[in-house]
Amino acid sequence: MTIHYRLEGHVAVLTLDAPESMNALTLDELLALRERLAACRDDDAVRAIVVTGAGARAFCTGANLKATLPPEHGFAAGAFKGRRAEAAQGGYTRLLDFSDLEIWKPMIAAVNGYCLGGGLELALQCDLRIAAQTASFGLPEVKVASVPACGGVQYLMRAIPAAHAMKLAMTGERIDAAEAWRIGLVSDVVPPEGLMDVALQIAGRIAANGPLAVQAVKQLAVQTAHLAPRDFVAQANRQWGLLRDSADRIEGRKAFAEKREPAYRGA
Repeated sequence: MTIHYRLEGHVAVLTLDAPESMNALTLDELLALRERLAACRDDDAVRAIVVTGAGARAFCTGANLKATLPPEHGFAAGAFKGRRAEAAQGGYTRLLDFSDLEIWKPMIAAVNGYCLGGGLELALQCDLRIAAQTASFGLPEVKVASVPACGGVQYLMRAIPAAHAMKLAMTGERIDAAEAWRIGLVSDVVPPEGLMDVALQIAGRIAANGPLAVQAVKQLAVQTAHLAPRDFVAQANRQWGLLRDSADRIEGRKAFAEKREPAYRGA
C-alpha cells in the first residue's frame, strides 16, 4: 500500500491505497500511517486532516490478515513493550490505537465503500465521519471468534446509542450508509462522486477557525466528557483562559469589529 499525502490549503488529505486488499493495512503500513499522522500533528500548516481510501470499493477493512498472521512470540512478550517494539515481534493491534499520538487537530473520515473491523475502528477515532451512499459499516470480529482490539466497542458506545452499538458489535453484521446516518454514526451521506468535495468543504470550514481554539475544543471533548459538571466546567474555563490573550483571539475580535474575515496564525 501507498499512503498518499497532499495538502489542500490547510487541510491534509491521507489516502489509503491498496485496492488488492480493499485498503487493509499491513504492519509497515500501520507504522507509516502513524508517522504521517504524527507529522500532520506537528505541522503548523495543517489545521485539519481528512482520511479516505482509494477507489470506490473500500475505505479500509482493517488489518491485512494475510500479512498479519499470529506471530511466533506470545502476546505477553510484547504487551509490556512499546508499540514499535511489539510490532517488530509481529504484534500489530496497538498500532491502530492513535490515542498515544495525541492528535488534537480535527480528523474527518471520508468513507467510501467497506468500513469494517479495524477500518471502522480507524473511522471511529476520527471526529467526523462522512459517508458515500455506497458505504457500509461493521465490526465483524465476533464472526471469526475474536473482538475489536483497538477500542471499537467502546468508541461505538460513545458514538451512537448503546442499543445500536451492542447490536452491531454482537451480531457482527454490516449496516449501510443510510442506517449509519439514522443512528448517528455518520454526520452526512452524499453521492460517491461528491464525497471528497463535501469532506474538504467541511474540513475547510473548520480550518478557517482559530486553530488553537479548534484543538482546545477537541481536547475538551475527549478528555472531560466523563467528568462531573463542576470538573468539566473548570477545565473549560482553564482552556478559555489559555486562549484569552492569544494573538488569534485578539485578531478574531478585531475582525468581527471591522466586519472582515480573520487571518489566523495559530498563535
